[in-house]
Amino acid sequence: MDSDGTYDGRTTREGRVPRPSAPPEHPPKPRHAPPQSPTLTDWLRAPRTSDGPGVWTYGHLPRPAEEPERTPIRQLISGALIALLAGLLLWSLLWNGYLGGFWLWPLYMFTPDSWAATMPAVVASYVWYGLVIAALLFGFGRLGSWPELARRMLGVGLAQAAQGAGPVRPEPGGADDPVEWGQVRGGGMGEVADRLAAEVRGGGMNDVDYARIRRAWETVRVDPSRQKAFADAVRDNGAGACVHPSGARDLPVRAARHDLLARQVLLGTVDDGARNPYARRGTRLALDPAVLGTSLLAVGPSGTGKTRQLVRPVVESLALQALAGQAAVIAVGAAGSQLGPDAAYDVVVRIGDPGSVYDLDLYGGTTDPDEAATLLADAFTGDVPGMDVRRAATALAQLLGPFRAVHGRFPAVPELRELLERVPGAVDGLRAALESAGHPAMLRELDARDRQHGAPGDPGAVLADRVALLDRPAFAGFFDTTAQSRLFSLRSLEHPLRVRIDLPERGHADASRMLARLLLAQFTASASARADRSLFAFLAFDDASRTLTAETVRGVQRLRSVNAGVLLTLRTLDDVPEALRTPLLGSVGCRMVFSGVTTWDGQRFAEAWGTEWVEARDVTSRTVFADQPLTRAIHAFRKLVTGKAVTTDAVTVRQVERERWSASDLANAVPPGHAVLSLTTVRGERAAPLLVRLAG
Repeated sequence: MDSDGTYDGRTTREGRVPRPSAPPEHPPKPRHAPPQSPTLTDWLRAPRTSDGPGVWTYGHLPRPAEEPERTPIRQLISGALIALLAGLLLWSLLWNGYLGGFWLWPLYMFTPDSWAATMPAVVASYVWYGLVIAALLFGFGRLGSWPELARRMLGVGLAQAAQGAGPVRPEPGGADDPVEWGQVRGGGMGEVADRLAAEVRGGGMNDVDYARIRRAWETVRVDPSRQKAFADAVRDNGAGACVHPSGARDLPVRAARHDLLARQVLLGTVDDGARNPYARRGTRLALDPAVLGTSLLAVGPSGTGKTRQLVRPVVESLALQALAGQAAVIAVGAAGSQLGPDAAYDVVVRIGDPGSVYDLDLYGGTTDPDEAATLLADAFTGDVPGMDVRRAATALAQLLGPFRAVHGRFPAVPELRELLERVPGAVDGLRAALESAGHPAMLRELDARDRQHGAPGDPGAVLADRVALLDRPAFAGFFDTTAQSRLFSLRSLEHPLRVRIDLPERGHADASRMLARLLLAQFTASASARADRSLFAFLAFDDASRTLTAETVRGVQRLRSVNAGVLLTLRTLDDVPEALRTPLLGSVGCRMVFSGVTTWDGQRFAEAWGTEWVEARDVTSRTVFADQPLTRAIHAFRKLVTGKAVTTDAVTVRQVERERWSASDLANAVPPGHAVLSLTTVRGERAAPLLVRLAG
């Protein structure tokens, strides 16, 4: 139970998962969550409600769908003053007896005659006067809209007070109290539930521990044979039961606010402006696997905060979920990208860095030559205009299959380059090995490659040039296929891994882009091939420029059905081939535009977000000409005072169809530190584009 099915090993080709290269000598002390909360108990019992995709559920108060009619502040003040004067006038008339003494009848009816000229009579009189004054204040206050005026002028939340304190909390000690672990207790494991509840109340458990143990309990409910192992783990380790294979119970540092009970990360606050639906204004916005499972595309110039305000928080959230046994996350960026410290990851692959502990499996852990050839062909030639990727895959398969049949492995980069360039020694040696081993089918494959070499349209030369990008001194020793290094393979997505891959963008930009395409192709293939899809698999690209191909765009669209997703960030849509821009926007369910994009990029998003019916009000003003002398004099005096002629307004209301966000608005009306974001869940729920103030 403690290992969660994860095993140590040198490679991950056959499902073995690498452990961290250098576990921290002193694991960070677990912290309670959220950091602002005094105790884990309060955090667990806090109300959580949602009324749409992307709502930060922690303490959320739903708002009305439509904005209530707002009276102008000038009218509110004048109405309040008139109501106050009217109330004072009525009280004066009552007190001075101008309206008779009928309002004193209740006082006379409920006080005995024996109280006359006594202190009880005086007290009863003043109590009655107070009740009458209170009734007048209440009545004229409602008539003059005093509560609304106070809320507008003083910022007093009277409306919230009238609605109550919001959603009802779980009662302490109740059947649904998460602190008491009622489900575990109901499963006949009272002693285990008592131990866990004591850990929560005593401060020995943090949010990651709670989410991880709850996840382990869910596996016990699915497979009751694990019940004894679960009970033993809790009895022996308490809050440290069922710990992640790395031994970590938290990240070394958190750069964002997380709610692991709802699996959310706080991204920002919806702007309280007319551009957003009234129900979402001022609410906080979060991302979770329900929306990330439809994949997210974010576009914004350099310096707008894509890494700091989007990629880092999302990767951090999924890393925490990986520690809780709920997710597997792979973060890909250029060397030096601020995607978190090395200690926050189980595997860090630094391609081109001699000090890297881990290497990357160029073939994605597959043993099928045809599958390996398809993935490599898409990565090597998917961005070449006019290149037939299927022919490139066939050419590679004609070499990979024979080589594996002889050597029991795929060729390393130098060996593959020699075969593609038809170096006589390499090809003749492979042919002789096939003949001696008796592989006639593979000999036919090699002969077919010989016949196609140099023919018109042969992809061999292009493939050789692309493989040459990886056959450089900087990559010597990398992409090893002889099991001499610790390989990371994307076939490990069935395990709760935290992985960061650093690409050598600075000195080898073309090789980095090619490797990025390979990683995306391998991820879409591996995520779909998983036998166990209970873990949410996620791949985050800090920069996806020149990474997408026609096949990977189709693969991204299929991820939502296999509990997986990707995050793609771009500086501009010009970094994507023209033919793929529209399919890309259609394949992702979440789209995000940062401030500073061009109108060309804005136009693509405006088309993707479509139009909506809105109410347009046309106001026509015309000057009023009076016929009566007195009226003309009044109008002249008003014009003298205000400087404006007396006019009357004619209002025409009609329904028109307009773009939710126009290209010009996206380019010019998004303030710095903001972004426009639309969300779609894997169940098909949608949130219209929202202007969001990103959390700094």
